[in-house]
Amino acid sequence: MTVLYFAWVRERIGLPKEQITTSAATVRALVEELRAREDRYDAAFADLTALRVALDQELTDFDAPLDGVREVAFFPPMTGG
Repeated sequence: MTVLYFAWVRERIGLPKEQITTSAATVRALVEELRAREDRYDAAFADLTALRVALDQELTDFDAPLDGVREVAFFPPMTGG
């Protein structure tokens, strides 16, 4: 799946997007996998209340299932454009 990072999430991780393979069943489990990778991911996902998530361009919550999802996007509540 493609994981997209926006605004300060992108800045902390150092990537705008990446392709990953995951066995995570939910967004929250995916976040835990990412946090375990490196300190930069841990820093980016330290406070989930400061983040929003979209699955295949639909806003959702961190308990949403990932089954069949092609794209996950993480961003702060207010992203300018």
